Amino acid sequence: MTDRYDGKPFLRLLDSYVMDAIGHLDEANANWLTEAEPHFRHTFGEQGSWREIVEARMQFPDGMPAAIRELWDKGRVKARAANGVEPTPGQFTRQFVDSNFPH
Repeated sequence: MTDRYDGKPFLRLLDSYVMDAIGHLDEANANWLTEAEPHFRHTFGEQGSWREIVEARMQFPDGMPAAIRELWDKGRVKARAANGVEPTPGQFTRQFVDSNFPH
């Protein structure tokens, strides 16, 4: 099995952004992302926090986290109604990123 992030360093930031937007970014990763912000600024040539770097590189509009959260909330309800099971935060994140931002 290959690592999702091999050769795709920005993908981890994008996945983390989505996990954060839906309220499921764990504390350890949140701390690591904040601590690594100087590295991200240098690597990606952007300024700001790791979230601002993602928003700038992806050219996200204002309110993107709220829009992602809305999709998560509505999707969970639809999935539960359709098959009695909600997607996990990880499943949602991978599907959302892979469907909307091919890499």
